[in-house]
Amino acid sequence: MAAGTPYVIAIVGAGPSGIYAAEALSQQTEVPVEIAVIDRLPVPFGLVRYGVAPDHESIRSIRNTLERTLERPEVRFYGDVNIGTDLGIEELRSTVDAVIYAYGAGSDKRLDIPGEDLTGSIAAAEFVGWYCGHPDVHPDVDQPDRDIPLTAAAIDELISSSSQAVVVGVGNVALDVARVLIKSAPELTDTDMPDDVLESHAHKGIREVRILGRRGPAYTAFTTKELRELGQLPGVDVFVAPDDLGLDESSQAVLERNKVAARNMTVLREWAERTPTGAARRIYLDFWTRPTKIIGTDRVTAVEVERTMISPDGYVAGTGETHKVPAQLVVRSVGYRGRALPGVPYDDSTGRVPHAEGRVIRDHGFSADEYVTGWIKRGPTGVIGTNKSDALETVTSLLADISDGAVVARGRSGDLDRLLASRGIYPLGIGAWHRIDAAEIELGLKQGRRRTTLAHRSELLAAAEEDHKSNVP
Repeated sequence: MAAGTPYVIAIVGAGPSGIYAAEALSQQTEVPVEIAVIDRLPVPFGLVRYGVAPDHESIRSIRNTLERTLERPEVRFYGDVNIGTDLGIEELRSTVDAVIYAYGAGSDKRLDIPGEDLTGSIAAAEFVGWYCGHPDVHPDVDQPDRDIPLTAAAIDELISSSSQAVVVGVGNVALDVARVLIKSAPELTDTDMPDDVLESHAHKGIREVRILGRRGPAYTAFTTKELRELGQLPGVDVFVAPDDLGLDESSQAVLERNKVAARNMTVLREWAERTPTGAARRIYLDFWTRPTKIIGTDRVTAVEVERTMISPDGYVAGTGETHKVPAQLVVRSVGYRGRALPGVPYDDSTGRVPHAEGRVIRDHGFSADEYVTGWIKRGPTGVIGTNKSDALETVTSLLADISDGAVVARGRSGDLDRLLASRGIYPLGIGAWHRIDAAEIELGLKQGRRRTTLAHRSELLAAAEEDHKSNVP
C-alpha cells in the first residue's frame, strides 16, 4: 500500500476498556490509524453510565474524559450497531484491518442454590441496570433484543412490595445496591436517575438490608471510601456483630499485607461499637455467612443461611449451623461473567476470550487480526482505571504485530460505512451523543436537577434523531 495508508481498527464495545484502547491507538504517532468504536447501545461509556451508581457523580464524571477520546479526529463512534446481529464477526473483519473485542462481561454469576429462580431473587446486574436507566431493563414494547431479561416494571413491583432485602456479596457493587435500596427518593433527587426510577423509590417499602459475606471482614473487596459512605447515611443504623470481627490466623495475615483490608477493619470495628439510634432504616453486615436456600412458594419470603469458617486447607466451609433471615428481595452480587459472542473464540470455563497479552487465540494459534481487552479479556476484576493499563497491553501487542508485518493496512477506509449503509443501518455518531447529552441536561434542569437519564431506547433515538443518518461519509 502507499505510504501513510491508515490501519482501520474496529473496537467492539464503547465502555472504558474500548475507549481506553482507542485512546492508546490515537495518541501514538508511529502508525496512522482510523478507529471505529462500535456499540450496540445508542450511547457510549458502558459501565461508567450503566454500572456506576447515580449518587457517585465524581466517578460517573469519568465519561467526560472518555468523551474527549471519541471526539478525536482518528476516532468515530458507531452507536446503535449490534455486532452479531447487524453484522457478523467475519463480515466485520472483512471491512477492517484488525478488531479489538471490548464488550465486557454482561451476565452474572449464580449462587447455584435452591430457590434462586423464585420471584424476588434477582441479579445485581438487573438491579443496577434499573437504577442507572439501562435500555435493556427499561425496554420499549418492540425491543426484543435485550441482554437483561427482567424489566423495570417487575423491579418496581418488587421494590414497592418488599420491606426486607438481602444482598449477597462483599464488593463495591453490593454496597451500591444496599445504599440505593435503603435511601429514600428525596435523598436521590440530586442524581441523574430516570424519572420512573425516582417515582418507584417514592413508593419503596424497604427498611432493612442485610449484606452477606461468606468469608470474614478481612476478605471483603470494598474500597474504604465506599464502605465509610454506608455508615454516613442519615437516618440509618449500621450493625456489625463484634463476634464477626474476630481474626483467625489467615485473616490476620491478610490484614498485615493488605492496607485496604486493614482500613476496612478499622471502620467495621468502629461501627460494631456504635450505640444504635433506633433509626427506622437499618443495614446489617453479616460475615462468615452464606446463603444455602432461598425460601418461598411463589415469591421469596426468607433466606436460609449457614455459618461458615475457614477449613484447615484454606477453603470456606459450612459449620452446619443454620437459621432463616426474613426477606422479600434477594440481590446476588457475587460477580459478573462474560458471554459468548457468535463467531468469537470463547472459553466457557473462564467466561473469557482466550488470549495471550491481548492476542486472541483461535484454532490453537494466534489470530492475525483479532485482539481483546477489558473484562472479556481478564475477567470482571479491578476498578475503572485498571482498564487503561489492560488496554495499553493489548494495543502494544497490536502495534508490535503491525511492526512485524502480521497486520497489514489494506486500504479499507470507508468499507464498514458502505456495508452498513447497504443494509440500511445508520450508526449514531458522537454528534448524536451530544444531542442526547443536551436533552438529558435540559430535562433535568426543567425539574431542578443537574440532568435526568433517558432510559428507553426510543427516547434516546428521538433525542438523537436529527443526527441519526449523518455518520455516513
